[in-house]
Amino acid sequence: MSTAIRPNRPTRGQRSPLPPHGTSARGTGRPTQGIPGCKCQPCRDAKNKADTLRAIANASGRPVRIPAAPVAAHIRSLLNAGMGWVRISRAAHCSQCTIARILNGQELIRRTAADRLLAVKFRPAPGRTIDATGTRRRIHALMAIGHTVTGIADESGVDHSVIHDLLNGAPNLRGITADRIAAAYDWLSERAPTGRKSAATVSRKRAAREGWPPPAAWDDDRIDDPAAHPDWTGHCGTDRGWWTHTTEGIPVCARCQEAHDAWLAERKGLPAAIRFRELALAKGAASNREANLAADARELKRYGTSHEQAAERLGVTAAYLHQAMKRHPEAQPERTAA
Repeated sequence: MSTAIRPNRPTRGQRSPLPPHGTSARGTGRPTQGIPGCKCQPCRDAKNKADTLRAIANASGRPVRIPAAPVAAHIRSLLNAGMGWVRISRAAHCSQCTIARILNGQELIRRTAADRLLAVKFRPAPGRTIDATGTRRRIHALMAIGHTVTGIADESGVDHSVIHDLLNGAPNLRGITADRIAAAYDWLSERAPTGRKSAATVSRKRAAREGWPPPAAWDDDRIDDPAAHPDWTGHCGTDRGWWTHTTEGIPVCARCQEAHDAWLAERKGLPAAIRFRELALAKGAASNREANLAADARELKRYGTSHEQAAERLGVTAAYLHQAMKRHPEAQPERTAA
């Protein structure tokens, strides 16, 4: 029985072909294999340019190579969840050899490769049956911003009857169906619904009636976790979250209602004047907070801060900051007549 050899790969004992002329790799050579770098002018220019860019990146605090330990931990978590090497390498657009070197203790990795690997999210095998919680949450979130079952079905390529089954509580679904709906969610969650306005209104009203949170209330890394909860306000599960729900006109979630009831029970024995003063202070803090957050975030972004960095500096999640900025848009200056 003959052993199949993958194309464009050297067999055991053979060296892989050298990179083309005019590249930094050809100019550097392979010192560990005793192959010196090429001294032709195009190769020297490419190597000098790469060395200069690397020095600039190191001096700016964003080195070309970074520690590989966090990447190795992320890959192991994907493998433990049941995602294979081939699917990880395809999702990250890198070779399996790169993954093997990282898992075998490679200390440094190129930043670009690290970013691609860290961006890989767990996706089940296409034929595997999985829990439908995350997929159902995605459908709920899309309907909360006005997308219809028909629109989700058209975008995902999943029959509308399957989506209706998920809305009606189907506990499991195939991995390929989850992948398709997740891809549609990534696209539609950033876009306004299309089609008839009346159909979008029906979806929003149903979501409001059922208490389905929008995409901004979910952390993309935890939406598939059955133990996760949506965060509508950035402080859900606390009394401040309840006041933010109330003052911003957001439907009150169960966790915030429980927290507010406990807050009231703790102060039941206080004199009326003190109790009402604490109520007023709690309401005022929640009323002004979102507008101040939105204004602070816009000020940070004017100086080049990314949305995620602004959220981290302000002490809130990126999803909540996005929602706060939508609820408190920047005032446009009035135009004066010439």
